[in-house]
Amino acid sequence: MGYSFEDLKKYVLDNSSSKNWKNAVLEWELIDTEEDEDAQSRCICGKENIRYLHRIINNTNGRMLFPVGSSCIKRFNRADLNEKISVKEKLFKLYHAVENNSYLKLTTEIFSRKLINYLYESGAFISEDGRFPARNSYEFFLKMFNKRNKDEITERERKKIAAIILNNIKPFAEKQLAKKVLKK
Repeated sequence: MGYSFEDLKKYVLDNSSSKNWKNAVLEWELIDTEEDEDAQSRCICGKENIRYLHRIINNTNGRMLFPVGSSCIKRFNRADLNEKISVKEKLFKLYHAVENNSYLKLTTEIFSRKLINYLYESGAFISEDGRFPARNSYEFFLKMFNKRNKDEITERERKKIAAIILNNIKPFAEKQLAKKVLKK
């Protein structure tokens, strides 16, 4: 089955309070994302083989649309939604690195400032022993991420980064995403 912007537009407008596209897209908010590792899912617009399955809710009438692919979310032309799907997709990449027992480095391949901020706001930065308050761990992690020359990071700082990843970020990613990855 083919897909088009017109298919998406009709589906969104049929489920919106406003019947004007520019206003209708403002009614929707991203509430959840799942991942189909095998990309066997199909978007509401008809596009097949989508990997990231976004669930959106209409704030004016409570209707939900699922699954909506990343390309269709981008058609809403909303920077806030684009940022959210970008963070969600980075989060799944982080989860897979954790799942594969990859050595997690503080690089842009896995992390971004927005992802680190999301992790902080979602409660990923916690301290079991109380030695490092969450805010301090977050600020330290962000400061190390922002360093242009990663070779300047001391051995002590590297150990602290590793501890934050192992004790905070890894368990958070496993807990939050394990049930959101669809495997066939």
